[in-house]
Amino acid sequence: METLIARCCGLDVHKAQVTACVRLLIDGVVSEIVQTFGTTTPDLLALRDWLTAQGVTHVAMESTGVYWKPVYYTLEDEFKVVLVNAQHVKHVPGRKTDTIDAAWIAKLLAHGLLRGSFVPPKPIRRLRDLTRFRKALIEERTRGRSTGCTSCSRTPASSSPAWRPT
Repeated sequence: METLIARCCGLDVHKAQVTACVRLLIDGVVSEIVQTFGTTTPDLLALRDWLTAQGVTHVAMESTGVYWKPVYYTLEDEFKVVLVNAQHVKHVPGRKTDTIDAAWIAKLLAHGLLRGSFVPPKPIRRLRDLTRFRKALIEERTRGRSTGCTSCSRTPASSSPAWRPT
């Protein structure tokens, strides 16, 4: 099968760690380098720097839960990032490890066999986050009023009848 992308990476993303498999095609020889990173911001920045040092141009990862978001947001400015549905990346049943998953994703990406999921552009994502945050604040305020909880409704302590200066 023909390799379309010479320097790519497959990521297997979990809550506490990201397993990265860089697949390099150099002089007709394929080599794979696997490394594991944490999911904190410094670790994700180290992942980005490591991928840059390897000369990676494309990155693919499964869209599992919400764990992909910080990884995607960290890498999207430097690389062509493809977010794929886990159902489209099914591997052969049997023994399954993070390293095997990352290598499988990298192989599929290198051969152009992955179809990316829709990820809205940054301005739309920011607007969605702001809207969700506003909705959460309104629900919290409403919940406080319906239960009679003065601290939940965000009223200043000085306007509360139970408040007395000491």
